[in-house]
Amino acid sequence: MMSQSVQGPEEGRGRAGQTGSQVHDIIGIGIGPFNLGLACLTQPIRDLDCLFLERKDQFNWHEGTLLETATLQTPFLCDLVTLADPTSEYSFLNYLKQTGRIYAFYAFLLDTENFFLLRNEFNQYYRWAAGRLDNVVFNREVEQVEYDEAAGVYKVTCLNTKMGQRKTLLAKHIVLGSGMSPNVPAACEAVRDKVMHSADYMRHRDEIRQKKSITVVGSGQSAAEVYHDLLSDIDRHGYTLNWITRSSRLVPRELTKLTLQMTTPDYAEYFFSLSRPKREDLVRAMQAIFQGINPSLINDIYDLRYRKQLYGDVDMTLMSNTEIEACTHDPATGLFQMSFRQMEEERSFRMETEALILGTGYRFKVPDYLAPVSDRINWCGEGRFAVARNGSIDTEGRGIFVQNAEIHADSYLPPDLGQACYRNSVIIRDVLGKEYYPVERRVAFQRFSAPVAPADEAASAGG
Repeated sequence: MMSQSVQGPEEGRGRAGQTGSQVHDIIGIGIGPFNLGLACLTQPIRDLDCLFLERKDQFNWHEGTLLETATLQTPFLCDLVTLADPTSEYSFLNYLKQTGRIYAFYAFLLDTENFFLLRNEFNQYYRWAAGRLDNVVFNREVEQVEYDEAAGVYKVTCLNTKMGQRKTLLAKHIVLGSGMSPNVPAACEAVRDKVMHSADYMRHRDEIRQKKSITVVGSGQSAAEVYHDLLSDIDRHGYTLNWITRSSRLVPRELTKLTLQMTTPDYAEYFFSLSRPKREDLVRAMQAIFQGINPSLINDIYDLRYRKQLYGDVDMTLMSNTEIEACTHDPATGLFQMSFRQMEEERSFRMETEALILGTGYRFKVPDYLAPVSDRINWCGEGRFAVARNGSIDTEGRGIFVQNAEIHADSYLPPDLGQACYRNSVIIRDVLGKEYYPVERRVAFQRFSAPVAPADEAASAGG
C-alpha cells in the first residue's frame, strides 16, 4: 500500500503555465468522501492532472462519531466509484477482495436485512483508497485562493503544516470539499469552549462516562447514536441521562425507495423549476429525508430502555418539542445551567447537568480563503452560495465547484452518498469537455413535473 502522503504539491502530471509553474486541471480543497471519490475517478484519466489537498495528517471520516454500532444511512454500493465505474480498482468490493474479506462479506449479506454497513468499516475502506492514490496530499492547509485574470488560472496558497513552508499552486478549476462545521446553537454560543459537540464524542467518551449527569441536545442521527451509546452503560456508571430534542418527536429518516427519488438530479431539475417561495417551503419540509434518524435505531433505543428497566429503574429523561433558550457554565460547581422551553405548552424550565453534548448537526461555513475571489462567486441571501445544476458556484459556471453545502432555496446538493458518483461524473465532464464516465440522462423512476401538452410546447416555442 502506498503512503497517504506520497507526493508534494510540486509533483504530478501537470503542464507548465505561462510562468513555467505547473498548472493543474483541478485542485480539490478538503478530502471527504465526495472529493476522495473525485480523486479516485480522476486518477486513471491521463488527460487530467488533479491534486487534492487536506489539512489533516490522514483521512478519517467523522472520527469523533465512529461508534462501534453506527451504520451508514445508504447501501454499500454508494462507495467512491461504483455508480460511475463498476470496474474501478477503488471500489468497496475490490477493497474486500484485496484485504481477503470478500467471502466473509458474502456470508454476512446472507443474513442481513439491508446493505447499511458499519461506518467504521467504510472509514477503513476510505483510508485504504486514499492510501493507493498519488493525487492526494495531507498536511496542507489552504490559506488563500486568488484568480490570475491574465493567465486565466486560480492561485492556491497552502501551508505545509509539518514543514512550515508555503507554496502557491495553479489550477484551472477548484473543487471545494471541506464539508460542514459543527453547529452550535445561539443559546450555547457563550459556552462554546465548554460544551461538547457530537463530532468530538469518541475522543471524550471515557471522560464523559465519569460525570454524574449528562444531557444530550439535538434531534438527528448523531444525537440518537450518542444517546443510545450512553444508555447502554447507564446502569453500570449510574449517571443521570437526559435527551432534549426540539423536534415534535424522534423523526425517522425516510429511507423508502421512492422517497429517495428526491435525492436525484431529476428532482433537482424540478426543484429549480419552481418559484423561490415554493423552494423555501420544500426545504423546510425535507427534514425527514436528510436529517431524520434511522428507524432501526429509534426502535433499538426503545428496546434498550425497556431492557434496562427490567433490572430496576434508571434515571433518564427523554423530552421532545423542547428547545434550549439559554446556557451558562459555573466553574465553581462544574455545572451547566440551562433554560429550556416546551414549545407547545409555551412553558420554560431550568435544568442542571455536568456534561452537555450537542448533537445539533452541521452547518456550512464559507471558507475564509475564498475572500479574494468573492467577486467571481454567485451569491444568494444570507451569504450563501447560489449553486448551479452542475455544482458550480462561479460566474462562468465551470471554474469553482462545491461538493457539499447546505440545501437551501438556491442550492440543491443532497448529502446522500448515492449521488456522489453522479456529481463527480458531471464535474469531470465539464472540466474535460467530454463524458469520460457516462452521465445518465434520467436517474429517477418517478416523474415530478406535470406533462406539457403539444399545444403548450408550440406556444412556448413561438413566444
